[in-house]
Order: sequence, then C-alpha cells, then structure tokens
Amino acid sequence: MNRVHYNVSGLLNNTVKTQVKHVLSEIDGVHKINVDLGRGSIEVGYNDSTNENEIRDGIEHVGCKIE
Repeated sequence: MNRVHYNVSGLLNNTVKTQVKHVLSEIDGVHKINVDLGRGSIEVGYNDSTNENEIRDGIEHVGCKIE
C-alpha cells in the first residue's frame, strides 16, 4: 500500500473533516484516511488503482489547499 501525507489549510472544523473523508472514501483504491484538525494534516493510504493526483483533487475539491 502506498501512503501520502499532506499539510493543508482550510481544515476549519468537523464539517470540513467529514467532507474530506467522504470525498476521499469515494475514490477507488483509497483504504485509509486520517484527518488531523489540530495539525492541519491528512494522511491517505491507497493502492495502485488510484494515484496521488486524484487524491489531491479530492482534497482541493472541498476547499482545502495543500501547502
């Protein structure tokens, strides 16, 4: 399994956290999602049926910005 970690801005509250988790869980191949509001970070575990660009697009789709 591949793993990627992002520091993001825009993780303001639990509503945004839930939106990020929902969008990422809809991507085929994503298996683990850890969103840390306090640190403003997202860690995603995924397999080869997806790629990092799809994950980045999903995060940015809900209004977060990857730093």
